[in-house]
Amino acid sequence: MKRNPKFSQTIPLLLLAWLCIFPGNGRANGCLPDVTNPPADPIRVLLLGGGASHDFDTWYKNADVETLEKGGFAEVTYTDDPESILALLDDMDVLYLSNNQPIADPATRKAIFDFAASGKGLILGHAALWYNWEDWPEYNVHLASGGSRGHDRFGAFDVTVLDKNHPVMEGLPPSFKLKDELYYFKVDKDGPGIKVLAEASTSETGPFPSIFVIKHPDTRMVGIALGHDGESHNLDTYQKLLRNAVSWVAGK
Repeated sequence: MKRNPKFSQTIPLLLLAWLCIFPGNGRANGCLPDVTNPPADPIRVLLLGGGASHDFDTWYKNADVETLEKGGFAEVTYTDDPESILALLDDMDVLYLSNNQPIADPATRKAIFDFAASGKGLILGHAALWYNWEDWPEYNVHLASGGSRGHDRFGAFDVTVLDKNHPVMEGLPPSFKLKDELYYFKVDKDGPGIKVLAEASTSETGPFPSIFVIKHPDTRMVGIALGHDGESHNLDTYQKLLRNAVSWVAGK
């Protein structure tokens, strides 16, 4: 039987179209872009990391920067030097703190508070939600609206979404499991308060706030207690969450 060359060419095209229609197949085959509706101008993000107990270079400087810059979504400046913040803040839309080291300079501390008061967005990730600085209680009271002084051993736990309609949670599953440090985040009664978007728990622990909005009077702020290592940063769900959070606090 003689094969029709036009028919032979049509089959692969139909197969490709089918793969691109269904996200579960299309993304794996490179049909669907990883980025949907990126902003006209990249969101300018300053990310501060550094300190003990975490591989900041691998998971924040490399993984998170790649996640945020994909498709022109954001333009990220990473630093592990707190003294560099002061000179960089004026050019930023979002400040993303993940550091496990002190910010000692009084002028830099004031600049962070002024950044929020001006309406610029903040994200406090993982170690930045700890009670790290006894000489700067204002940070945990007025910015983090609380903090954690303990966590479970690194291991698997469940994260349950409580507000699926909030923009920060867009596209996330109703619940997901991951391996991380389950932070015992507690709200400070003297702070602005929080709205819990998702909570973390095991059969023995919790629930505790895991993803939440901090009700700062002048700006948008998000706390993300997840993020110890690649068990979080490499998850599609975490990457979607991070991009959502940056977009929302930037007002995009």
